[in-house]
Amino acid sequence: MKKIIQVPLTKEETEQLKAGDYVYLSGTIYTARDAAHKRMYESMKKGETLPIKLEGNVIYYLGPSPAREGQVIGSAGPTTSSRMDKYTPDMLDAGLKGMVGKGKRSPEVIEAMKRNHAVYFAAVGGAGALLAQCIKEAEVVAYDDLGTEAIRKLRIEELPAIVVIDKEGNNLYETATEKWRKN
Repeated sequence: MKKIIQVPLTKEETEQLKAGDYVYLSGTIYTARDAAHKRMYESMKKGETLPIKLEGNVIYYLGPSPAREGQVIGSAGPTTSSRMDKYTPDMLDAGLKGMVGKGKRSPEVIEAMKRNHAVYFAAVGGAGALLAQCIKEAEVVAYDDLGTEAIRKLRIEELPAIVVIDKEGNNLYETATEKWRKN
């Protein structure tokens, strides 16, 4: 059965997601990479208002390539999530409920996910052109001077992802490796 998850996420939705679930995300998400995370983190430390609301939202670690004529966005594959780990616990504590990227997360991020009932989704690296087809609208909403690293608001339809780490800290990267070793 195809599991379509509406984003932004509610606590009830994150409660139902388990590591290893294949899902399709539909709704509104935001993009942000290293430079945008650094700015948001610095703003939070100064007590300033962030350019996007974190509560319930999902951030896709994405720096898209420029859109070709007639396209909404260029290639839209995930970037390595660990580059945002320094900033992520504070964002989770401020209400962020989900992240989409690729690769492992630090113990500090996983603890913050558990504390805040958040989830981490993996999108397939190298499939950016295919993932871009799931993006129906894209608009820069903050930090335009960062170019591809600006924060974008995306309207997505059935973006495929895998729940890698659930709100309990269950980690597919670890359980899949252990299962493989046993076999």
